[in-house]
Amino acid sequence: MELEDTKENLHTDPFDNLDDLFEKVTDYTETRLSLFKLKATERASVIASEMAGGLIFFTILFLGVIVLNIGLGFLLGDLLGKVYYGFFVLAAFYIIAGFIFKAVSKKSVIKTIANIVIRKIL
Repeated sequence: MELEDTKENLHTDPFDNLDDLFEKVTDYTETRLSLFKLKATERASVIASEMAGGLIFFTILFLGVIVLNIGLGFLLGDLLGKVYYGFFVLAAFYIIAGFIFKAVSKKSVIKTIANIVIRKIL
């Protein structure tokens, strides 16, 4: 009789094991999805904080460059005899520099920025 009980236990319903396996796969999938969401949230927060820090830095830098250019405009204007001449010279310089920059490095700047964003995401 013991032998028969053992044989019956070995031949249990195979769908019981499938249900158990399906439950484990479901739990595993939910855990992996939660982990993916947490990693994505972490990466997004790191990117956002770095972008915010960079934006603050460049805003401060931009304001400094503006004040420096105002001073340089007054200095050049004083040297040229009329204040507005200095600002015209600076404006012409920046217009020429802008066209040269656009002609020379449009693709390389876009590629560099794209690579930085991709590195931050990955």
